Formats: sequence, structure tokens, C-alpha cells
Amino acid sequence: MQAEYQESAAYQASQYRNGFAMTLLGVLLITPDALIVRLIDADAWTMVFWRGVLVPTTFLCFLTLRFGPSMIRDSLKVGGTAGIGVALCYTGTTFGFMGALHHTSTANTLVILAASPFFAALLSRLILKERTPPQTWAAIVIGFAGIGVVMFEGLDAGAGRASLRGDAMALFAALMLASSFVLIRRRKEVNMVPATAVGGYFAALIALPFAAPLAVDQDQALLIGLLGVVLLPVCFGLIALGPRRLPAAEVSLLMLLETIIGPIWVWAVIGEVPGPYAVIGGLIVLGALTAHAIWRLKRRPAVSATTG
Repeated sequence: MQAEYQESAAYQASQYRNGFAMTLLGVLLITPDALIVRLIDADAWTMVFWRGVLVPTTFLCFLTLRFGPSMIRDSLKVGGTAGIGVALCYTGTTFGFMGALHHTSTANTLVILAASPFFAALLSRLILKERTPPQTWAAIVIGFAGIGVVMFEGLDAGAGRASLRGDAMALFAALMLASSFVLIRRRKEVNMVPATAVGGYFAALIALPFAAPLAVDQDQALLIGLLGVVLLPVCFGLIALGPRRLPAAEVSLLMLLETIIGPIWVWAVIGEVPGPYAVIGGLIVLGALTAHAIWRLKRRPAVSATTG
């Protein structure tokens, strides 16, 4: 009996380590996303088109090879209206994210997107009727205050660093991302990866009349391919697999690395310095997210927190 318990504990510890490693690697791989978008000299419509085509096509090719085409068909059928909702949310997230990067700073975009868990908590309360603890409400209020500070820079005509339009697009992307989280949670028994792929194709179809997909040169095409065929599919896959073995609060903490490292990449390579409002507001949002994640970890029983 003791031997079986030790073997089980060792297995759970191994699963936890694997989950942590996969999630960390996935987050690190996604941190140059904003930088690569900045380096590609293409308009937002063209970037939306290529992102909407390449990422889901790569995912669907892998899923088809791994599980067969029936898995994709069955997932879309079972997902129903929730699957359509997830697809539309992914479309909105894509447009919001790309539009934000073209109209405001990287730091503003990533800080506002980092607040999507706060929107998800509110939507879960409204749609799923889930109980929201006072600590979560406090984190939501503080996080929204931080977003307000970030967006205030767009109202400061003298700052010249951020666009209120771009900040609004980032806010829209965060809301769409949070909505997809809630819909996926509502139908958690269904694999929603095919639905997100459909959302990518929706985005590409909408962007096509305004895009110039064949106008990119060879260097830009290589960067687009690196992003859409390699980095994003791999990191999304790792981030999807890792949390199955890792507590959600730890996943939240690891995801904050993108908000910190992403602007550093852009600053180091192209010299884009975050504005003072972005720094102050970012610290407020990150502080609220970190404190809330630590509180959630402390609520978990010691065994599950260490084994995932």
C-alpha cells in the first residue's frame, strides 16, 4: 500500500513538472509575438488574414493527422451554439489584438489583454451564475483601475505615446478572449480547438477584401510563416496541454510573463519605450493578478497544490 502511494505521488509530481515545463515554454514562445508583428511591414488587415489562415490550418492539419477528420466534424457538431460563439469570439480577439498593435503601444496592448481574467470572472458570474468571492471582486476593481490608468494616456494629448482607439481595440480583444473562456468552460466536455480554427477562417474571410496578402516581400513572408506555422501553433498547443497538469492559479502567474517580457522584446529590438501611464497601470494590473493568483493557490489543499 505504501509503495503504491509513493508510486502515485511520484507520478503526480512528474505530471506537475511536465505541466509546468510545457506551460512555461508555451508562454516564453509567445512573448515575441508582438515584436514580430511590429517587424512585419504590413497593414493590420493583411496580418489578420495571414494569422487567420495559417494558425488554424496548422492546428487542423495536426488534429486530422493525429485523430482523423471525424474528430473535427464531431467537435463542431457537439459544440453547437457554444462552438459558434467561441469561433466568433476568436475572430473578435484576432481583430482586436492586431488592431491594437497597429494603433497603440505594445505595453498598452499586453497590459489590457492581461486583464481578460477579470472580464471572465464577471461574465462567469452573469452567465454561469458562479459565485464570486470578495477577494476576486477586489482584484477586479483594482485591475479595472489599472486599465483606466493605461487608457488615460490616450486622453493626454501631450503624451503622444498611445492611441485611445488602439486601447479600445485591446479592451475589445480582452472582452472577446474572456467570453471565449466562459463559453469553453460552459461546454468543457467539448474540444473547442476546431471552433477556434473556424474563428480564424472567419477573420481571414472578413479581412480578405481589405488585405494585400501577396504584397509582402520574402523577408516578411518568412516572419509571417515563423509566427503562423511555428511559434503560435506550438505555444498555443503547449499552453492548452500544460494546464491539465497544473493548478489554474499557477497558469495565471506564468501567463503574466508575456505581459512583462513582450514589451521588453520590443524595447530591446526596435526601441519602443512604454509610456509612464502604461508602466503605472501595468504594475496595478499585474499586482492585482499576482495577488489574486497567490490567494487562489493558498486556498488549494497542500497535496493538490503540489501535485496539480
